[in-house]
Amino acid sequence: MANMIELKKIDKVYGEKIKTQVLFGIDLKFEEKGFNSIIGESGSGKSTLLNIIGTLDKPTSGQVFIDGKRTDTLSKSELAVLRNKTMGFIFQFHYLLPEFTAKENVLMPYRIQNYNITREIDKWADELLELTGLTKVKNNLATDMSGGQQQRTAIARALINKPKIILADEPTGNLDSDTSETIYSILRDINENYKTTFVIITHDKRIAEKTDRIIEIKDGKINMDVKR
Repeated sequence: MANMIELKKIDKVYGEKIKTQVLFGIDLKFEEKGFNSIIGESGSGKSTLLNIIGTLDKPTSGQVFIDGKRTDTLSKSELAVLRNKTMGFIFQFHYLLPEFTAKENVLMPYRIQNYNITREIDKWADELLELTGLTKVKNNLATDMSGGQQQRTAIARALINKPKIILADEPTGNLDSDTSETIYSILRDINENYKTTFVIITHDKRIAEKTDRIIEIKDGKINMDVKR
């Protein structure tokens, strides 16, 4: 199976006068359609690694390839186009726009890229809202939804441009255990139905143990890499 994400000899150093190295020679490949988790203590470098994969940060040295295209040498505008077309992001904090409804928030990444909402995309948004169990609240403002509903809206939003990759940073971090299970089930359904490649950072071992591959980052290095 082809690699959707490939990292070669990734180092990351912060600071100029006082240098702090966060990642050390990371080599990683993620196959397309994979359902992967990254675990590790706070400060281990896992969020930095996810940001580099997502082109939100650049490595100090090394090479990053997304869907066969090298990204660490691209300009900011080229990276923005790549991100919007290829990736969806789900964060611990949903970052919904409070003055917009659930459906309007879901459509926002498409609107930024295309402005006009086609009938096809409008229908796709409704399908995503149904998939995430939000049909009844799709016209609610973000502030009039529960935490679980807001996070499910963020998941639907991440999918509106039909990305090949979903990067999730502690997507269940603020949710209770029952809601976390619901969110996990939605992510797994998306992976299976749409063949989307997932990389999920989580502190929740129950979630990690349900993924197909667990990578542990410790002190900026790969400490464990287990395929299940």
